[in-house]
Amino acid sequence: MAVYGSFIICTSPRSGSTLLCRLLAATGVAGRPASFFYDLSVPGWAADLGLSLQVGESEAESIAAVLVEVLRKGRGGTGIFGLRQQAPGLTFLCEKLAVLFPTAARDADRFRQAFGTTLFVHLTRPDKVAQAVSLMKAMQSGLWHVAPDGSEIERTATHSEPVYDGATLKACVAQLTDHDQHWNDWSLREGINPLRLFYDDLAADPLETLCKVLDQLGLDRAAASGVMPGVKKLADQTSLDWADRFRAEHGLIHAQDGQDQLPV
Repeated sequence: MAVYGSFIICTSPRSGSTLLCRLLAATGVAGRPASFFYDLSVPGWAADLGLSLQVGESEAESIAAVLVEVLRKGRGGTGIFGLRQQAPGLTFLCEKLAVLFPTAARDADRFRQAFGTTLFVHLTRPDKVAQAVSLMKAMQSGLWHVAPDGSEIERTATHSEPVYDGATLKACVAQLTDHDQHWNDWSLREGINPLRLFYDDLAADPLETLCKVLDQLGLDRAAASGVMPGVKKLADQTSLDWADRFRAEHGLIHAQDGQDQLPV
């Protein structure tokens, strides 16, 4: 029997969250997690949901209407709600939940009021250089995700050949590092002890990572039987070459734990 009414995948771009969301949805028992609060405006949330807000309603009423639809979509006909929340939108989401639940003492309380008993899952990618390379290539090429057969799942622009850009890559590394720190600081401040998952483990054994989440939710891991990964890794030799070039330019040593260090 499930011990949580919801789960939130706390993450940042290019950490494997699309793969994890698709795995969870494919079980048929763990909601349909997605980035319902990606936009930084309430009308943007509503538009992404295909929801029409009522003219003249208060901000709290608009947020409440969005929340009803988010819960419906995020449950996907199951008993558990799933959400993927990227770090850049966390502050805005917390601000709007405070509008809806003004008497709650802190963010964690507001999340419980909005989504029920919640499991927080922090999915991170320790190798920030590889993560930044993946992000920069996606932004340049317009291609974000492909299926196992190579067909495109998500493209945001017509194809453009990626070009190495050390300055942009450095900025991406800093940004992604800040995202992880933001999640860690927020969790500590809110008294949240998240389930911690890592990109490399997810990529190496998707079903075992899926089962870890199901176990934590109190769901039968048999639900993972027959589930197939729905996303293919986009990393290629160019990705490896760019990461090596960036580390060489900055004197970084790639450690076994996936993190980069300056030489002693």
